[in-house]
Amino acid sequence: MEMKRINAGKLRAIGYEPRERILRVELDDGSAIEYSGVGNEVWRRLSTSGAAWSYYRDNIEEEFTSRRAAATVAAEKKKSNPLDDLFKAPGDDADN
Repeated sequence: MEMKRINAGKLRAIGYEPRERILRVELDDGSAIEYSGVGNEVWRRLSTSGAAWSYYRDNIEEEFTSRRAAATVAAEKKKSNPLDDLFKAPGDDADN
């Protein structure tokens, strides 16, 4: 499933699998939730909404069956960023 990065409320990424009718949302705390039975119109509205967080809370969060899933965006955050070494405080070396 291809994920679309967004920054709306607590949402950090959203993705949709039309064949399976599964919507996946990844949140700022690193958790991921998959919702089943989600139609194309709900996905279209969420992915094009200027207020995706509100749309998610009002129309998806408690309206569809959900299950926890492994997050992918959170895993990307944990990858080393070469600029991190430039901006860390002296003595702040997690490798030692």
